[in-house]
Amino acid sequence: MKSLKSVLPTSNLKSAKTLALAGLFLPLMFTANGTLAESSFLSRIGTAVAGALPGTEEYGMSKKDLVNNIEAVESSISACMRENGFEYVAVDYRTVRQGMTSDKSLPGMGESEFVKVYGFGISTLYTGHGPQISKLRTPAQIGLGERNVEIFNHLSKADQVAYNHNLFGEHSDATFAVALETEDFSRTGGCTRKAVEKVFKPEQLKTSYRNPKDARIEQDPRMVAALGKWSERMRAAGFDYSHPRDVELDIKKRLDEITGGAPVESLSSDAQAALKKLQQYERAAGALSVELETDILDPVDTRIEREIW
Repeated sequence: MKSLKSVLPTSNLKSAKTLALAGLFLPLMFTANGTLAESSFLSRIGTAVAGALPGTEEYGMSKKDLVNNIEAVESSISACMRENGFEYVAVDYRTVRQGMTSDKSLPGMGESEFVKVYGFGISTLYTGHGPQISKLRTPAQIGLGERNVEIFNHLSKADQVAYNHNLFGEHSDATFAVALETEDFSRTGGCTRKAVEKVFKPEQLKTSYRNPKDARIEQDPRMVAALGKWSERMRAAGFDYSHPRDVELDIKKRLDEITGGAPVESLSSDAQAALKKLQQYERAAGALSVELETDILDPVDTRIEREIW
């Protein structure tokens, strides 16, 4: 019998490879003279393969789904805020995406420098006030869009409080762009929460949800071993975590327990001391986690992703 390479057009070899990697064992049909059956069969294989692989964007979405979901959420937020008597301009995909890609960075400060100074930017950038009035161009502020920042800043102090309570609920740092980038909708509230509940699946709103793409990569024995090394190094430094995602979730949980979403200046002296301690912890844990991700996890992740996608 002829080899698969000799009878399968080059354009279809990648699909065959992907098919094997996806673990789908479908029979290949050959005609009597040893050539592969007509292309319609290959087309069906390609469709099966495409359906088996999750998208590479957040929550396993394709680029098209990501754009559509962002537009749907923003439109819903705008309608919800309008119903509550406030103006909110639905933010376009490009602006939300800019807020997402600004995660762990500030203008003029790349990720490596940012992490050394702010850790993940969770407790270290926490003020208890809305991101609209931050002196720093944070990812949360960027993702809201300039027009919405202007609208907020023209409100009275009392209306600003009411505005953000309607928009974010208890946690004004849990903006849509930041929550989408970190794949953590658990702290969203207000109109933002109502909007994501309409667009995303219930299981995607839980902290236990895993991006299908990440979950698939993490099943690979090479990544299992790499995560073991990451965890071993973190524990040796005094940080008891099994996965990088757990570090940020833990810091968010501790922050909420300390502040309850209240402004820093209104916290008790004990709470402010606890916040400072958490900030020190975040800087140390964040810097080490990102360093180990870069050195240990990223090369393995890239290798596996190239093989599958």
